[in-house]
Amino acid sequence: MEAKEITMAKLNPNKFIEEKIRELSATVGNGLAINALSGGVDSSAVTMIGHQALGDRLKTYFIENGIMREGEAKQIVGWFRKLGVKVEVVDAQDKFFRGLKGLTDPEEKREAITQAFYKEVFGPLVKKSAARFLLHGTNYTDIEETVAGVKRQHNILVQLGIDTVKVYGYKVLEPLKELRKPAVRKVAKALGLPAEIYNRPPFPGPALATRVIGEVTPDRVKTVRKATRIVEDELAGVKCFQYLAILHNDMVTGVRGGKRDFGCQIEVRCWDSEDAVTGKPTRLPYPVLERIAHRITTEVPGVVSVVYNITQKPPSTIEAI
Repeated sequence: MEAKEITMAKLNPNKFIEEKIRELSATVGNGLAINALSGGVDSSAVTMIGHQALGDRLKTYFIENGIMREGEAKQIVGWFRKLGVKVEVVDAQDKFFRGLKGLTDPEEKREAITQAFYKEVFGPLVKKSAARFLLHGTNYTDIEETVAGVKRQHNILVQLGIDTVKVYGYKVLEPLKELRKPAVRKVAKALGLPAEIYNRPPFPGPALATRVIGEVTPDRVKTVRKATRIVEDELAGVKCFQYLAILHNDMVTGVRGGKRDFGCQIEVRCWDSEDAVTGKPTRLPYPVLERIAHRITTEVPGVVSVVYNITQKPPSTIEAI
């Protein structure tokens, strides 16, 4: 792999930040760079490093792709406004759903999101602004899993031999590619980001598309989005690495009002992990699981079944797709 990991034991967050600021300043020079902010800890840390390095020469965008959590755009823009960073929201929902239409294979869906993100959305933005660089929050685990063939992360390009300048018209810069998630959190804290950002549970780049098994449609995303909000509400105080809801593809049999009711099944996952390389399902109290199941089957239209994943990683993975 191109990147060499900086472990938690060897990480000096302030020194790391200073080095990355110098690197970005030298690379971008007097030019412009564009930043992709999703609101996760990785992209948030990159945003602040880029902001400190480049100031107004960094243009930060939040892409409204239709597959984010409920109210995400408004929340993220508000958070970063308080930090002095202007964020422009770009509505690209049609581009993403058009690219995902009819796809069910996980790798094909990831590739569709990659193309929509880097080519259809950021390609025109870069061309319009005359920027030559795109900042992205790629971390070490993203690269490791993609290169090893575990699963393709949508933000891995250069490491697969893709010439981003030739294909997309700009160079992708990845200041965090030497760090795993826990190390990124330390850097984010040192950057002055609030705990509500640096302690956020991990959220995948392809967003809720990775939590829809089968075709990703606006209606199916709406279902998993509602289930996600409930899971995050109920597990917000649990000490764990990550929690999520997944929408299964097949309809299952349920009963409502004494009659058979075919509906959707939601899978809940909650993980204990240090670095996302391995993980164990969190041993949640049974009453918590019961409450989650009750809320999802009563508050999310069309859901008749809720299950909890009890398989370790490996052989399972933290995300389903």
